[in-house]
Amino acid sequence: MASIVKRKSKYSVVYDYTDENGKRRQRWDTFSTNAEGKKRKKQIEYEKDSGTFFIPTAKTLNDLLDEYMSIYGVNTWAMSTYESRRGLARNYITPIIGDMLLSDITPRMMDKYYRDLLSVKTVSVNNRKPTSEYLTPHTVREIHKLLRSAFNQAVRWELISRNPVLNATLPKEEHKERDIWTAETLSKAMEVCDDPILSLALNLAFSCSLRIGEMLGLTWDCIDIAPQS
Repeated sequence: MASIVKRKSKYSVVYDYTDENGKRRQRWDTFSTNAEGKKRKKQIEYEKDSGTFFIPTAKTLNDLLDEYMSIYGVNTWAMSTYESRRGLARNYITPIIGDMLLSDITPRMMDKYYRDLLSVKTVSVNNRKPTSEYLTPHTVREIHKLLRSAFNQAVRWELISRNPVLNATLPKEEHKERDIWTAETLSKAMEVCDDPILSLALNLAFSCSLRIGEMLGLTWDCIDIAPQS
């Protein structure tokens, strides 16, 4: 079983395990909050009971990402988020710095990596043409979010002593203001639209502030067409 020990402002989940040589050892996974510690404690105890428990042993960045996604990502992220982040790792992390040892990764090296990503060509996903030839600052920042979270987990697992991207220098992202329809434009669109399904979609989009994915995810049980009294 596992227990939680408070060390200053941190919370450590302490548990025993047997290494590859059959020797009994003790491990401390450290977290910033008691809630995170309780979640990890519950996970360890469940995995030990179900026979799926294993100790993180990542040595390279690829190892870390594989273990991090299989332990943390699968249980925490939505499927679309998981696939998106898996794609970022497969296309822009693994082929560039994935083989690096965790012990060799430094803040200076990661700053250079983020800067160099801006000259990396965008990979086509699911036969969809990229919107830009090279990676944008926004995509670099998404990659950073993934790595920051993975390295934080590596610190908790005591695979590394500090997060090398904690204070990283990231490319600036310019936010362009989006053009939105006026009430007059919407009224005109509804007037000239002769497709009943498209008309319904327009109505839902503007009256309920639905995004495309939310509209496409609607099923008949989500809709009440009974007249209001």
